[in-house]
Amino acid sequence: QVQLVESGGGLVQAGGSLRLSCATSARTFSNYAVGWFRQAPGKERAFVAAISWNGGSTIYDDSVKGRFTISRDNAKKSAYLQMNSLKPEDTAVYYCAAASGWNSAQSSQRRYDSWGQGTQVTVSS
Repeated sequence: QVQLVESGGGLVQAGGSLRLSCATSARTFSNYAVGWFRQAPGKERAFVAAISWNGGSTIYDDSVKGRFTISRDNAKKSAYLQMNSLKPEDTAVYYCAAASGWNSAQSSQRRYDSWGQGTQVTVSS
């Protein structure tokens, strides 16, 4: 397992943008798939986006396709989630996760064994 720290959350108006970051000090980070998940109030945590070990492959939930972009910089041991055209329904705690057993992008939470503490994103209407 690796320690992950998210940042970049906050309050934004509908239609605005935020960029979330996920950082680690783990040397093995570049070997792992990374995913972003979110949990809205009263709902279960859900998949948002994932990226393969080298950034060559990405997958998205349909609800964020065309608005969110996942990326990573292995030299900086970081991953990012650029969120544009935000909607009130995007309000949630956002978590990044790493899957040590997988280098391809994964949407299943069960394949991730390291999680950050989460960062709150609130979109006002």
